[in-house]
Amino acid sequence: MKKIIISVVVLVLIITGVIFIFKNKKKSPKNQEVYPQRGSIAIEFRETGEVQPRNRLEIKPQVSGRIEDILVVEGQKIKKGEILAWMSSTDRAALLDAARSQSEEEVKKWEDTYKPTPVIAPLNGFIVVRNKEPGQTVSVNDTIVVMADVLIIASNVDETDLRYIKLEQKVKIFLDAYPDKYFDGIVEHIAYESTIVNNVTVYEVKIRPENPPINFRSGMTATIEIKAEQKNDILLLPVDAISSNNNEKYVLIKKEKNGRFERTKIITGINNGKNVEIISGITEKDIIVILKMNNNKVDSSPQIRGGIGGIFGGGGRGR
Repeated sequence: MKKIIISVVVLVLIITGVIFIFKNKKKSPKNQEVYPQRGSIAIEFRETGEVQPRNRLEIKPQVSGRIEDILVVEGQKIKKGEILAWMSSTDRAALLDAARSQSEEEVKKWEDTYKPTPVIAPLNGFIVVRNKEPGQTVSVNDTIVVMADVLIIASNVDETDLRYIKLEQKVKIFLDAYPDKYFDGIVEHIAYESTIVNNVTVYEVKIRPENPPINFRSGMTATIEIKAEQKNDILLLPVDAISSNNNEKYVLIKKEKNGRFERTKIITGINNGKNVEIISGITEKDIIVILKMNNNKVDSSPQIRGGIGGIFGGGGRGR
């Protein structure tokens, strides 16, 4: 009886082990078949930039003295020649203060005799910063307001990417303040002199925005998306359909007659990391096989002309 119980236990353990093995056994992945497709492909890259004035000008008084009035506020559009503020020189301010201790008639007399000095806008633009307020005493080295002509995006581009950027080239601009939107921009200037940032040689590129958002402000962080190269109506294949050896590219073509795979040499063009341009070697009618891997081994159930090693080594035809 004891032997029967032991035999039953062993049998149960064996059956359980077999069930567990079959249950957890991984199925061999199936190879994927694709056709070359005609379409468009582009290489794009992104650069970080910052919104800043194209020309930033600090407006300082021509004479030292006291600010009598400031006629502008931040964000206000200004035309060249417009009066931004009125200044009293140190002498005029002293005379007016003395006159105020006497009478209003005395103040008016000196105001008519000794005119204030205007602070004039030197360009068309808008007020970025208002640094001072009426009543403050300033010198000729103090900035009353800061003007800018227009806001642009400045970006430091790595020297290796500079070859893809051209004047009047259109780009997309994304702002951290508006993460779900973008607007267009045009490259208006590419620096001729480089700078070193974090041991990398870069060139400043200035981009003029088109139809920026209302709250477009100096200092905002921007991301510029640049389309380096684009081709339309070309033959494309997924990146994982192509193998390489000794700087040569290959694909596996399935032959409809016998189901065998034939390694074929191809010439490729643009690669955007997802798809690859096919210049020559195959047509739209060819069936391209993408081999799936199982435990780091090639699924070799179909026969490959020249053997499995022929995928990456010799054998097969080329075009």
